[in-house]
Amino acid sequence: MPERHINALLDELESRSRQVANERDVTLKIDQEDLIRLKALSEVYGLTIDEVTACLLHQILLDVEEKMPYRAGNRIIRVEDDEPVYEDIGPTPRYLEAKRRLEQDCA
Repeated sequence: MPERHINALLDELESRSRQVANERDVTLKIDQEDLIRLKALSEVYGLTIDEVTACLLHQILLDVEEKMPYRAGNRIIRVEDDEPVYEDIGPTPRYLEAKRRLEQDCA
């Protein structure tokens, strides 16, 4: 086996090892129709239901974070390019604070 293949294999194993170290088991109830969808995706892509679910959930969470709405409050927190930037009174600051706290609890 050429050296580049061995290096690629070792990189893949290292990456997978880090991923597995961060995985946690969860149990959840889902609608039967959603379970059928997961089973179908699992079958089509040759992955386990857990792998498909984790992949979908990860992408959805990234999308939710990206689309979390900004809601301008009344208080100006800074000025950028001579334009006032108002505090965010939407869910984003509460979400980010909870996320930071939970990340610290896990450290």
